Amino acid sequence: MSIGGTLVKSRWLMLALNVTLGGMNDADAKTSKTAAPPSTSAKAADDPYRWLESIHGEHSMAWVKRENAVTAKRFLERADFRHTRDQILQVMDSDARIPDVHRMGDWLYNFWRDKAHPRGIWRRTTLEEFHNSQPRWETVLDIDALNEAEGKRWVFKGAQCLQPDYQRCLISLSPDGGDAVAVREFDMCSKTFVEHGFELPVAKSEVDWIDLDHIYVGTDFGPGSMTASSYPRIVKEWTRGTPLAAAITVFAGKPTDLAVAASHDHTPGYARDFVSVIKDFFHSELYQRKGGELVKVEVPTDATADAHREWLLVQTRSAWTVGGKTFPSGALLATRFDEFMAGKRHFSVLFAPDPHTALSSYAWTRHHLILDILDDVKSRLEVVTPPDGDGAWKRQELPGAPAMSTISVVDTDPEHSDEYWLGITGFLTPSSLARGVLGSVPAETVKQEPAFFDAAAFAVSQHFVSSKDGTRVPYFEIAPKEMKHDGSHRTLLYGYGGFEVSLLPHYSGSIGRAWLQRGGVYVIANIRGGGEYGPRWHQAALKAHRPRAYEDFAAVAEDLIRRDVTSPSHLGAEGGSNGGLLMGNMLTQYPHLFGAISCEVPLLDMKRYTHLSAGASWMAEYGDPDTADWNFIKTFSPYQNVKPDEHYPPILFYTATSDDRVGPVQARKMAAKMQAMGYRNVWFYENLEGGHGAAADNKQAALMHALAYEFLWDQLT
Repeated sequence: MSIGGTLVKSRWLMLALNVTLGGMNDADAKTSKTAAPPSTSAKAADDPYRWLESIHGEHSMAWVKRENAVTAKRFLERADFRHTRDQILQVMDSDARIPDVHRMGDWLYNFWRDKAHPRGIWRRTTLEEFHNSQPRWETVLDIDALNEAEGKRWVFKGAQCLQPDYQRCLISLSPDGGDAVAVREFDMCSKTFVEHGFELPVAKSEVDWIDLDHIYVGTDFGPGSMTASSYPRIVKEWTRGTPLAAAITVFAGKPTDLAVAASHDHTPGYARDFVSVIKDFFHSELYQRKGGELVKVEVPTDATADAHREWLLVQTRSAWTVGGKTFPSGALLATRFDEFMAGKRHFSVLFAPDPHTALSSYAWTRHHLILDILDDVKSRLEVVTPPDGDGAWKRQELPGAPAMSTISVVDTDPEHSDEYWLGITGFLTPSSLARGVLGSVPAETVKQEPAFFDAAAFAVSQHFVSSKDGTRVPYFEIAPKEMKHDGSHRTLLYGYGGFEVSLLPHYSGSIGRAWLQRGGVYVIANIRGGGEYGPRWHQAALKAHRPRAYEDFAAVAEDLIRRDVTSPSHLGAEGGSNGGLLMGNMLTQYPHLFGAISCEVPLLDMKRYTHLSAGASWMAEYGDPDTADWNFIKTFSPYQNVKPDEHYPPILFYTATSDDRVGPVQARKMAAKMQAMGYRNVWFYENLEGGHGAAADNKQAALMHALAYEFLWDQLT
């Protein structure tokens, strides 16, 4: 996500997306075990399950362990579960998977997990070697060996390496898979951590290299240094060999800001420093730091700005009138950076949306810009080339996108060459990785993933349905070719619908093995709130308009039933994070449409979400429940809207103790409240590690997915 000058990619701005984790018979029914520890507080009277908000509290964890044991006995001890888990784990641990590579200098780097390396190894190889069917990899850092040596359970969270030599890196390690990380300086020559180098204790930190002896750092400097959203409020410049307390403050934001970050662009001849003040998830202010002064980059606060060499790109989220012209929401504009900072306002339009298209992303090479465009949620690529002088940008199609597929730029080398790497994937087409050089080497496949399931019996189709207000909503369906439309098919409907995140065609060996090959139908709903049609699609479901996303999802469910693909007793729904909130609203508002629901790492208590974990950072999406916004938020707050004596479908709540983004407490409270109301088909499972992804290694991830799929398959009878 571009939030300023040099594509500052921040963990705290990346909401988890495809969190895909995956009733009962009366004879298997649970009894309610939700009695709280004695309390007479007013808080307990208002919400008798507030005690479960103590994440690591003795009583809370005792409740979690009891619920885990009940769910494990019902689902995890079955032969079907073990088979599904093992099938998924084979996919996740397979040596035939495509290694995702990122170029740094002459090396291609990859982080890899498998059976022998459950926590993973950070490794590298050469381009020549990577072309081989079995490349030789050089291990840079073995996380499992590190954990054994230090007696820790570190989870690798990435590395930032100093250009142009990439000999020093700042490595982020999470103690439990959450967003809070320790940062440690690493020497790539000796492959060891630097003694007395830059080092930060566990916190939600953001760092960036300035040069070998200076870094930008935003972290927990002590009381008052973090925002209400739990991210850095202050960014400083830290000099090697000095204590952190001596670091010089570059900028201090407000407690109500989401976060503050600084970055340095190392491009020779275009070295620049930027400070980004993120006001909320969709608004920020960008400043260039020059000689100790901050000069504002005067773009709309809801636009994203990206400086690359002599160019400034601006991607709009709302219509912008500038230089005597009005540019639409969702456009990508280009101008020369220095001229813009000097006051000129002449822009070239590199992309303008229409009712069917949106700009998904873009990526620079040394001399070109590749645009990833969605056309009714299907990918195509264009290459645009800057002029040498004052002429127009040139454009051409970049071929290679199969039908019903996603083709995306996964890596480039913008400082040195026009090399580009493409990831190509489709629901029934195993993913491939291609490499090309614009202007000289056409893209050719370098790696091809094997088929993890037999796709010959299935077909992909795209459908459109009218939502409650008449809006045309697309969805993808993967189903047997010879499927009889008799309403009998177990169907899994997946959705997200928030934060301008798009759900695109993708190949999943896990879904193929655990759902399709068993005879199930898999459906992805491209509902409003996402980014499938750009900012307008997202903004249509913001705040008071949030119910439109739920109406869209329900419309897809109704269309599947109307078309006799499935029936309510055979239709399951699944979603995580913001998609978990979607699931909570399917439960409370549309229970008649579903036979079972898997609700994962969810938001559910929208009255208190801003006071839980990082919830305050999402007010731009949902509103502030401590204001008059509660008048509309309460209409889509499942925790407040769940009622006794309703006919709710069986539901599984899956979460993680270490999730420091959404947190586990909302799922805990919802499960406890429903059980106390007498609902027997309410299941709960909480993994201790994994953060918002709910898994710290492949084995945990396989368990997570298998539990969801087995629960849904079991209940959709």
